[in-house]
Amino acid sequence: MATPDPAPARLEGLHGSRRDAILAAAAEYFAEQGYHSAGMRGIADSVGIKGASLYNHFTSKEEILYAIALKMTRVPVEEHLLVLDESGTPAERLTSLIDVHLRHLAVNRVEHLVSLRELSALTGEHRDRVLEYRKYYQRRVRDVIAAGIRAGEFDDVDALRAAVAALDLMNGVSWWLRDDHDIDALVATYVEYIVDGILRHRPRAESGTGDPTAHR
Repeated sequence: MATPDPAPARLEGLHGSRRDAILAAAAEYFAEQGYHSAGMRGIADSVGIKGASLYNHFTSKEEILYAIALKMTRVPVEEHLLVLDESGTPAERLTSLIDVHLRHLAVNRVEHLVSLRELSALTGEHRDRVLEYRKYYQRRVRDVIAAGIRAGEFDDVDALRAAVAALDLMNGVSWWLRDDHDIDALVATYVEYIVDGILRHRPRAESGTGDPTAHR
């Protein structure tokens, strides 16, 4: 299963802390002012640079919003999904994914919230690209759940619906999560909600022999 096409090269031209600082400040501005009320001058002021300098990096506020949304979808695909290819049972690998997913949301809460709330403001091509990444991520989660079902670790549920439910549950924390939340406790709670609750995990001793395709 192929990953979505890479983003346009020009949007990947800014790297490291400078690019992240621009996107983080712009996301805060969008969250406070609302995307449709925001202007490039206000965004530049929030970033702490001159408007002309901002235009050297982005041609419009829509392009900035796209870069924020792309960061919040492409990074998870390229980095988080690596844990699904590691050794371990489907339940163990899904638990690892829940951990990295929630920690990423905790660090990038505002950017994630803006990318969810303002998705409809993206142009069709940009929106489609973001949705490609989201759908691919969803399919990979579905696949590990399906492997757990075949192995007898999880109840015989609809794997796609379970994946959608799990991701919606995790992504929803962006609406209320604050900096002072205990992220370790949050991860433990959501592992219980998803692995033990939605999927009704049964330890390997109860589920019998493993699925020979689980690590594919």
